[in-house]
Amino acid sequence: MKTFFAHETAVIDEGCEIGEGTKIWHFSHIMSNCKIGENCNLGQNVVVSPEVVLGNNVKVQNNVSIYTGVTCDDDVFLGPSMVFTNVINPRSAVNRRSEYLKTHVGKGASIGANATIVCGHDIGKFAFIGAGAVVTKNVPDYALVVGNPSKQIGWMSEYGHKLSFNEEGIAVCKESGEKYLLKNNQVIKIQ
Repeated sequence: MKTFFAHETAVIDEGCEIGEGTKIWHFSHIMSNCKIGENCNLGQNVVVSPEVVLGNNVKVQNNVSIYTGVTCDDDVFLGPSMVFTNVINPRSAVNRRSEYLKTHVGKGASIGANATIVCGHDIGKFAFIGAGAVVTKNVPDYALVVGNPSKQIGWMSEYGHKLSFNEEGIAVCKESGEKYLLKNNQVIKIQ
């Protein structure tokens, strides 16, 4: 029994695992052997390639292609028309399917509209990738990165607010009141 919703124009290949409560919208293509968690939302014109893994509550906005080699943990947000790559040196006449590089997106991370994630680089948990950024290296947990190539300009809370650290390296999220510690250029939530 189907426990997810798929619009009548969506194409879902054999061998997919799709969790309960997930919604797949107009003109999307879910390819074989991928795994999509519970309560995900895949917008219009989304492609999920073979062997992609999406955790629970992943939000994929319109016009996103998620290529083989990508895994996303729970609560990831993929903004409109953002792009993953999976080959570092593509050529039309050269088959490089055996050279796909992996990209992992950590729990709660957000990737803004029209951002590009170059393959082989991981996005840390609760990281925030600004709209249009081009990520060419690993992004730490809670980092805020923008630009082309992207560079880190700050830190973000789990609620998506920029953190301002005091002299002791403590910051408080203005929405949740949760506290964070910055030590050795790493951020952890402490309360």
